[in-house]
Amino acid sequence: MADCNGIISQMFIYPVKSCAGIEINQATLTATGLAFDREWMIVDQDGLFLTQRQIPHMVWITPELTSHSLKLKAPNQPTLEIEFNQRGASRAVTVWRDTLLADDMGDEAAAWLDQYLAVPGKRFRLVRFAKDAKRLSSKDWTKEIDAPNMFSDGFAVLVATQRSLDILNERLLEQGHEAVDMLRFRPNIVVEELDAHTEDDLSRIQIHSPSGLIELALVKPCPRCPIPNINPYTASSSPEVVDTLASYRSLARMDGAVCFGMNAIVLSGAGHPLHVGQRFDADYAI
Repeated sequence: MADCNGIISQMFIYPVKSCAGIEINQATLTATGLAFDREWMIVDQDGLFLTQRQIPHMVWITPELTSHSLKLKAPNQPTLEIEFNQRGASRAVTVWRDTLLADDMGDEAAAWLDQYLAVPGKRFRLVRFAKDAKRLSSKDWTKEIDAPNMFSDGFAVLVATQRSLDILNERLLEQGHEAVDMLRFRPNIVVEELDAHTEDDLSRIQIHSPSGLIELALVKPCPRCPIPNINPYTASSSPEVVDTLASYRSLARMDGAVCFGMNAIVLSGAGHPLHVGQRFDADYAI
């Protein structure tokens, strides 16, 4: 018998790392997370990945997925469309401590990014995770399991409870600040019917779907950088979100890092569908 259970209330993917997310009702689970999540990434002329930490208005790059292409939209820019079958020359890129090969998406995409991002001294390329590339999550957290991911910050899936956000918003409102939505924290799966931050203490989530068992292992709390301070609708940043979290979410087991949500890896169920409204069972870590 499971220790607790709940329901998936929201799902998100972020096709281009650190750009706007897409709320979805269903997705195919892959070994690297939800299909199309962080499959593309923006790099500079040296192949180094870029995020809202350096360029906040990346959040205004809005992706759209069609049956055959990725479309990107941004203020005062024409729509950029990239066919799924488009894969250019491979180039070395670096995301955090990992250097790997990715497929360049071409000069049109690069010019589009240069025009919109417009950072002096920088030139940009859009790259896609190569079919034969391999990037593994840290085995310090996966218990030596080979757990692949694409261009995420390190793990295949990020899980958060809705009640965690509710508690934060209660505190923000008490201080005279505006409430924030879940997009600040960029989760893939949001769950309900669990207390705030219950995800911290779970070891596994199991979903018994008609197509088979889906099993996620929750392996590492997610430390928070300043990105949750960036308003995804205005691209402006103010410190109250992370400052408020810091007052009660500094975790000793993470050396005092301010955390929200849990990183997860895929243990089983790759190829199976996930959808909003699915119920799951979960067990606490021993």
